[in-house]
Amino acid sequence: MNHNEILFFGGFILLVIIFLIIDLGIFDRKAHEVGIKESLIWTIIWIVSAFLFFVMLRFWGHELHGLETMEDIKMVSEKYKHGLELEGLSLNEALQLYRNTLSIEFITGYLVEKSLSIDNIFVFILIFASFGIPSIHYKRVLTWGIIGAVVMRFVFIFASAALIQKYDWILYLFGGFLIFTGLKMFFTKHEKEKDPSKNIIVKWLSKHFNVTETLHGQDFIYRDHHKTYITPLFICLIIIELSDVLFAVDSIPAIFAITKDPFVVFFSNIFAILGLRALFFLVSNILPMFRFLHLGLAVLLSFIGVKMLAHNPLKEMGFETYHSLIIIFLILTVSILASIFIPEKKKIEE
Repeated sequence: MNHNEILFFGGFILLVIIFLIIDLGIFDRKAHEVGIKESLIWTIIWIVSAFLFFVMLRFWGHELHGLETMEDIKMVSEKYKHGLELEGLSLNEALQLYRNTLSIEFITGYLVEKSLSIDNIFVFILIFASFGIPSIHYKRVLTWGIIGAVVMRFVFIFASAALIQKYDWILYLFGGFLIFTGLKMFFTKHEKEKDPSKNIIVKWLSKHFNVTETLHGQDFIYRDHHKTYITPLFICLIIIELSDVLFAVDSIPAIFAITKDPFVVFFSNIFAILGLRALFFLVSNILPMFRFLHLGLAVLLSFIGVKMLAHNPLKEMGFETYHSLIIIFLILTVSILASIFIPEKKKIEE
């Protein structure tokens, strides 16, 4: 990383830490059930924060890689495959084009990650239910889950970016995987609750560690005399962290179909993850309203997979990032409106 990238990235990490302290520290000291009002307020706060970051990239995005000359812009455009048409443009016009492209890539990636995180929430709900975790403890588990996810996404994103820059064929592998995942999601329903004792991770932890049979408040670790135990709440956290790794396998390739700049991928991912906890409580409260959203997400993944496989032909046809943004928005809008206006069969029969 050059000097500008280190400063930009360091500033972003500092911003993330401040956000975590405010959200997870100051306003999260007592365990309580989160209602629609609180979750909606925080969801709006996180979305507005992402939009403000979009605006910042729109006006100062060139500072990310320290672009000062036309050669700098051409080098970055080629390195991260932005495909900018710079012929005949002045330096200021080229910088503006780059900033516009970068900001659109960020907000599109954020929308994709935010949308896919909704499907993650369905799984989180099943995990909590299968472990019999009371809703009053959801916040603590999700708090530590978010912190772990930020660290893991950093490693995963920059490792993937390095591989993509070295091996272009990985993009086609990602594209095929996304189409497969989308089709599988479309034709299968969410799994019913499972007995957590049969989970392979739970079995391994139970075999190698002392595990309490019941919860001990919000404690992950419980000490009784000279013995130390892990609680079901800790095991639930481990399962959620591992689930996030699996989610990253879907979502990160999806965003690399939109931008090859690992910094933009990271920024969009982290903003979506920071708002995941608030979104979890919001979605879990209004879940019955959006029964077709799961199918919309399946179509979304398949579309991104096709875009990744057909990247070069689409580029020749003039297909730009903002076209992806429009299509993604339409897919989500249709699935939400269908959920609202198309009644369930049971209701029709009644």
